[in-house]
Amino acid sequence: MNVPESLFYTKDHEWLRVEGDTGYVGITDFAQGELGDIVFVEIETLGETLKKEEVFGTIEAVKTVSDMFMPVGGEILEVNPALEESPESVNKDPYGKGWMVRIKISDPSEVNELLSAQKYMELL
Repeated sequence: MNVPESLFYTKDHEWLRVEGDTGYVGITDFAQGELGDIVFVEIETLGETLKKEEVFGTIEAVKTVSDMFMPVGGEILEVNPALEESPESVNKDPYGKGWMVRIKISDPSEVNELLSAQKYMELL
């Protein structure tokens, strides 16, 4: 299982890559593996400002539908346009082409509350 050291993680299996005052959010390799074949990603929160742990979208796999939660508070600046055509990219490359949203982080101190790669591995 792939858990990059450079990312931050939540107990709900989302990851955050921080780039200045913005960040990219997706689901972890573990989460995509548990979900199975992903067939649809629905994110209708573009332009909205959400709090930490609020639902920003849903991900649908062959067997189930799961909510996705904000790892930190922020404004949804961009939704990954590739997911509409290729939702399976989340299965193939959850930390790269399979990212979900780009956000403007509201409170950078919330990043410190997230799990490191090592702490996330311990959770699993």
